[in-house]
Amino acid sequence: MLPTSKRDCNGLPLNSSCRETLDANVALELQFLGATERVTGSLYLITAGSSQILLECGLVQGNRDEEARNRQPFPFDINKIDAVVISHSHIDHSGRVPLLVKQGYTGTVYTHHASKALCQVMLPDSGYLNEKEAEWENKKHKNRGKARVLPLYTREEAEACMDQFQGLEYEAPTEIAPGVTLTLFDAGHILGSSIVQLEYLDKGERRTLVFSGDLGYRDAPLMDPPHRLQHADAVLLESTYGDRNHRPIEETLKELTDVFTSARAAQGNILIPAFTVGRTQDLLYLMAEQFDAWNLGRWKIFLDSPMGISATQIYSRYRHLFGARLFQPKTDYPELPNLFETRSVEESMVINQVESGAIIIAGSGMCTGGRILHHLKNNIWRPQCHVVIVGYQAEGTLGRKLVDGAEEISLWGDTYRVRAQRHLIGGLSAHADQTDLLDWYRSFTDRPPVYLVHGEERGQKPLLDKLRSELDATAEIARYQQKIQV
Repeated sequence: MLPTSKRDCNGLPLNSSCRETLDANVALELQFLGATERVTGSLYLITAGSSQILLECGLVQGNRDEEARNRQPFPFDINKIDAVVISHSHIDHSGRVPLLVKQGYTGTVYTHHASKALCQVMLPDSGYLNEKEAEWENKKHKNRGKARVLPLYTREEAEACMDQFQGLEYEAPTEIAPGVTLTLFDAGHILGSSIVQLEYLDKGERRTLVFSGDLGYRDAPLMDPPHRLQHADAVLLESTYGDRNHRPIEETLKELTDVFTSARAAQGNILIPAFTVGRTQDLLYLMAEQFDAWNLGRWKIFLDSPMGISATQIYSRYRHLFGARLFQPKTDYPELPNLFETRSVEESMVINQVESGAIIIAGSGMCTGGRILHHLKNNIWRPQCHVVIVGYQAEGTLGRKLVDGAEEISLWGDTYRVRAQRHLIGGLSAHADQTDLLDWYRSFTDRPPVYLVHGEERGQKPLLDKLRSELDATAEIARYQQKIQV
């Protein structure tokens, strides 16, 4: 392994031209093209001999300027890509696959069977949102005499790309290119989430690259703990929560008890922006488990997310992949007698007539779109309303503004004063915290070089320091377009 720092070429500092010289002599190379010093937009290009493999193909999420990056040309020749590997179905890891196919990729997309099933729901939904966003933009452009915009990709294009997906089982080695073997291991993040191991055998020499994907949290309500590996020549490690440890689940349950109690006393509604895959199912499970303790029988619980409803049914189908009591045979949901599914727009609009006593779980998790925006519009200015944030909020998102204490928010051109009470529940994260990340890396007996991805500086720097000081790891923060040799 040749790290890109503290090495030299003929006694000189290792600059880009020197790296290019070295690159010509290596068999396995990786270039970081996304999720570097940011959480979303996962994208990595691997060169193994004469083959090129794309690891992840996710959407950049955030403010308008950030998301405009999704329309930029891919920084590689699509015609040279031999295979695509997706660690899991979340849109920041899979959301640009339809665009890749739209622009000419004809090969296979490898992922876990359950992730494939979830992508069949999530990618068409992403296409639908693209169409709606383009429709909204074109209304404004028409009034201003501007040219029409096209959606990034459509629902139909997303549905069509699923023909190229191939589902794999965990721990089932599969050759995806000459000499390149892919093996997926359970990452414990969401259903089907995978740690990706790529092994390349060339002239009798084997090189192993491991990508953590998104790792799960040790106290996760549903998922099993992440698989531990012992060997790699290089590791890509997510670092979303590299600067902190989550609260113990017992404290989280007490915190939610207090939220439900105070919200009931205030006679308002509770809004929960939730990722439709993972967080929604965790919430349903905990609501069933804590039904009496949280006095939930006095509420109406709305799962206002067609995709969340479909994803929950997929969780039921793959119940053998996790050990929680939820989704036992012949059941799709926990025991929640006052749970209402609202698939149609008309059903969702009826909820807005409820001024008190509603718990509304709706997407999107970072408040970047979806039905949660309509519920915020109708409730955020009410002091008796409670907004419960249960997941990571990337910079530039509306969810992050709420977490950071914004006094006003803008929705569809109108400004609303934030008078609702806000609660950040960190203990329900589906991501590993600092202790989990260090423990997972500690399992590698040979202490391979580790590159931090999927994180912002405030999360990456403390984790980097810990890896170096406590585990004596050769660690660095991955940079955009940086190349490493394995």
